[in-house]
Amino acid sequence: MDFNVKRLAADAGTFLSRAVQFTEEKLGQAEKTELDAHLENLLTRAECTKHWTEKIMKQTEVLLQPNPNVRIEEFLYEKLEKKAPTRLNNHEQLGQSMIESGNEFGPGTAYGNALIKCGETQKQIGSAEREFIQSSAINFLTPFRNFLEGDFKTISKERKLLQNKRLDLDAAKARLKKARAAEARAAQLNSSSPVGDNPMAEQELRITQSEFDRQAEITRLLLEGISSTHAHHLRCLNDLVEAQTTYYAQCYQYMVDLQKQLGSFPSTFSSNNNQSSSGSAPGVSVPTLPVSLPAPGLAPAGPLGSSGFMELQACSGSRRARVLYDYDAAGSSELSLLADEVITVSSVPGMDSDWLMGERGNQKGKVPITYLELLN
Repeated sequence: MDFNVKRLAADAGTFLSRAVQFTEEKLGQAEKTELDAHLENLLTRAECTKHWTEKIMKQTEVLLQPNPNVRIEEFLYEKLEKKAPTRLNNHEQLGQSMIESGNEFGPGTAYGNALIKCGETQKQIGSAEREFIQSSAINFLTPFRNFLEGDFKTISKERKLLQNKRLDLDAAKARLKKARAAEARAAQLNSSSPVGDNPMAEQELRITQSEFDRQAEITRLLLEGISSTHAHHLRCLNDLVEAQTTYYAQCYQYMVDLQKQLGSFPSTFSSNNNQSSSGSAPGVSVPTLPVSLPAPGLAPAGPLGSSGFMELQACSGSRRARVLYDYDAAGSSELSLLADEVITVSSVPGMDSDWLMGERGNQKGKVPITYLELLN
């Protein structure tokens, strides 16, 4: 108990001494031991590293999760060491809505089929985004956070100790200076009394100087480790760039594949609208004046009339043809057509001259020649 009281009194005395020294320095009434230029530069560099690490980490978190409420929720789950509930990201939600609406409109319709394909691609992009976020969090955010919560906290602790040792040193210097000044005044009053030494004050100064030098060396070694931190963060930056490159390359490839799948779909559904408003019989589309452009590398040869039919019969194999108007199949033996799509056609011996055999992927059926134009 006595030891604790003495220790408490000593700590209180040290704290008071530091407070007095700090206050007098701020008021310009006491001298201050300056750190060497190298150590000051290292401290400035460490503070700069901390500032920009915090800022880059914060902006990266915003990039990976733009919703601030979700970020706070994920942070709380992380601190509680619990797994956050799995939720669909924006791409996955959009893809799910597209797929559900496509099934509602009917996978067999052009619009429904296109919605389903777009929805599946959006979900693929959402999955790629999830992998990108996970990779960036592990390989980029975590090392930055570890530096702030680990290495820099240690540096801050040792820097604070250095500040305290510096205050102790300057307080010891001030006490020795005051003791010598008091002795000098006493010697002036009594000329026969020589100025003596102050062994207690000088011993205290030597101890505080040694402790300050030792703490300065510890702090310097820790601060010089910032160079290793920069090298490590550079590797983390490369990991982030690689993750982004992979993510954007996947997204690009997904969209290119989707674009190819939608290439045979009509760019407009005006003929469908005209059909529903004209009151024509089911299964027959009212032809409108076609406004069609040839596919790249393919030149249109005009509507497929009798001459085109004879040309098709004369050549062996099959030819490609562009559909001029929408056509709804009247039976299972026929093939429904979409305006502007390109299909493969061939003549079949014995078939009515007004019809050809059309193929689209795995689908096959009769198609009317008046709805087609051959492509060279």
